[in-house]
Amino acid sequence: MPEPLSSLIIEPAVRAALTEDLGRAGDVTTEATVPADKTAHAVIAARASGRIAGLDVARCAFRLVDPSLKIAVALRDGTDAKPGDAICHIEGNARSLLSAERVALNFMGHMSGIATATAAFVEAIEGTGARITCTRKTTPNLRAFEKYAVRAGGGVNHRFGLDDGILIKDNHIAVAGGVTAALEAAKARAGHMLRIEIEVDTLDQLEEALNGGAHAVLLDNMDPDTLRKAVEINKGRATLEASGGITLETVRAKAETGVDLLSVGWLTHSAPSLDLGLDIVFD
Repeated sequence: MPEPLSSLIIEPAVRAALTEDLGRAGDVTTEATVPADKTAHAVIAARASGRIAGLDVARCAFRLVDPSLKIAVALRDGTDAKPGDAICHIEGNARSLLSAERVALNFMGHMSGIATATAAFVEAIEGTGARITCTRKTTPNLRAFEKYAVRAGGGVNHRFGLDDGILIKDNHIAVAGGVTAALEAAKARAGHMLRIEIEVDTLDQLEEALNGGAHAVLLDNMDPDTLRKAVEINKGRATLEASGGITLETVRAKAETGVDLLSVGWLTHSAPSLDLGLDIVFD
C-alpha cells in the first residue's frame, strides 16, 4: 500500500467536486424520493478486475456529506479486486449516502483505472530491473491523485511540477543554443539539491549530455537497438529514461535494453476508469 495522501490535499478537491455536483439546490432527486430518516447499507464493489486506489478520497466524499456515515474497508489501496469483490461498506442515512455516491465513485474509478494500467506495465517488465514511471501529462488539479494511483499500481513518480526538478526538453535546447549550452546554463542556476535531466534524440546528443554532466538523460523515441547502444555508451554514468510511445506491446523489449526507467504518459492521460459500482444491500 502506498503512503496515503494528506487530507490537506484530498479535502479541498473533494469539497469542490461535491459543490459542483450538489449545486445550489442539493440532491433534489434523492430528497424527493427518499425519506429524510431512512437508513441504508451500501457496498462499493468491483465490476471488473483491477488494482484499487482512491479509498481515502471516496471516504472523504461520504464524510464531508455526512460525518455520521460508517465506512468499513474490505480491500485496501494497492490490492487487486475481481468482479463482485466488495471494496468497502457504507452504512447510515440513505440520503447522505446517495448524494455522495457519484463523487466517490468518480474519484475511485479514475484512480483505480490508473493503478490497474500501471500494474499491467509493471508486470510486463518484471525481472528486467527497470521501473515504470509517470509524467506530467495529468488532469489539471488532479496530479497528486493520479500520481498516487501510479504508486498504488507499483510504479514510481517523475517530477510533480516544474519546480522540483530540471528537465531540459528539445525546445529548451533549441532556444538555449544546444545541449552543452543548455546544461551549462542549468548547472549555473541549479542548487546542489536539484538534479538535472536532459532529453536527447540521438546518440551524439547523448555523448554530449554525458560529457556535460547531466544526472539523467531522457532517450526520446529510440528503438530497442538504439537504446541498447545508449546503455553501452552511458556505462552507468547517468540515469537513463526511455520515453515516447511506449505501449504494453513494446515495453518489455525496451526494458530489456538495460535502461533504468520507462516513462508512460498514457497511464495518467488515457487509462480507462475501472468499473466500480455502489449498490444498496438488503440484509
